[in-house]
Amino acid sequence: MQPPAPKTSDSEKITINLGPVDLGRIDLLVQEGFYANRSDFIRTAIRNQLGTEADAVTRSIERHTLELGLRDIGRVELEAAQAAGELLHVRVVGLARIAPDVSADLARATIGSLTVLGALQASAEIKAALRDRIR
Repeated sequence: MQPPAPKTSDSEKITINLGPVDLGRIDLLVQEGFYANRSDFIRTAIRNQLGTEADAVTRSIERHTLELGLRDIGRVELEAAQAAGELLHVRVVGLARIAPDVSADLARATIGSLTVLGALQASAEIKAALRDRIR
């Protein structure tokens, strides 16, 4: 007979510091029966905040996706990112090409990081402008 498999947790333990007033307010809600315990309140608060920020999280995940093959980065895409106030974090396995009509200033203003496992085709000016962001 084999021993039972060890239980795996579907959650991770974290530690937070709260001020006495916030902690007291949480304890009051627990005492009044709104939450089973402090952890229940904190989990609910975190889920609610993640729900509020769901679009931002989704956009961030999309921006950080690893792409396989060819990734062309053009002026129109970078101008759209700039207009939205977003920085792109491009991760490519293969070939990344930055279009010749992209200025060094536009690239610097919109590309937060560029990770290329393979090859990068870009002008010398673009490479110089992004030197500290290329990994």
